[in-house]
Amino acid sequence: MPHVQLWRPSSADIEPQAKLQAVRVIEAIGTWSVGGSGLAATEARIAALGEAGVLARETPSLRGDADRAVVGVIDAQYGGILTDRASVLVACRQWRVRGGVLTPGGTTVDVRLSRVGSQWRITALHPANPGPPAPTPSSLAARILRHPRIELTPASAADVRAGRVHRSVLNALLTLATDYSIGVSVIRSGHPIYVFGTKRLSDHPRGRAFDTSRIDGHAVVDPATPKKLITDYMQAAAAVGSYNVGGPYLLPGSGNQFFSDATHHDHVHAGFLH
Repeated sequence: MPHVQLWRPSSADIEPQAKLQAVRVIEAIGTWSVGGSGLAATEARIAALGEAGVLARETPSLRGDADRAVVGVIDAQYGGILTDRASVLVACRQWRVRGGVLTPGGTTVDVRLSRVGSQWRITALHPANPGPPAPTPSSLAARILRHPRIELTPASAADVRAGRVHRSVLNALLTLATDYSIGVSVIRSGHPIYVFGTKRLSDHPRGRAFDTSRIDGHAVVDPATPKKLITDYMQAAAAVGSYNVGGPYLLPGSGNQFFSDATHHDHVHAGFLH
């Protein structure tokens, strides 16, 4: 069984307690030792964190009858954050052992939270649903999946394999990867359907956007990451066709091509119209 480290928020995170609570619940659901599988045991682990055990029923993809399992969180980014509500997208890998056989997997879970006093409490879990792989991947999809400078989370890779990512996104990633190593956190599945706090449909569930959490190995949220690296990457995303680039810094541009807000302080968003 791989050794994984507990995820910790960055010193620059906005509302780090919200992210930490979301991550700890996902770790609790998808990690168990011998005798710890099953719904009842999972509910008990969640309840021990002060959350409703019934939340375990909302993430069947992280549960199972394996002898042991462990979750390693890759990234926790905001899908949206308001004064009293938040969406934290927890991307993770999971390894399960059954009968001595190790099986890797993983997913992304959109964890919804509400603020109760000074604390954040989880209200719902929405796991990714990328769909089955396409019978034959497109040539673009195949290039993305094997590209050494494009790192995909399990749910993002499944999105590409399912053939549900628009070619504008795939072409943009391939072009950007000539100059950058890209850590893609979210593409389609596992992201809120609507722009958080609005009734406006997000580009993500339509397969027309991707989020980048790491550039050349540097986390976007890390205060030690050079500002120029992030702003140059944002400019490059616009140059390859993104009409709507968001990140931790507001860049000059025409219309709303660039934007910055609390939700995007920890990643770079690139959306495409066609």
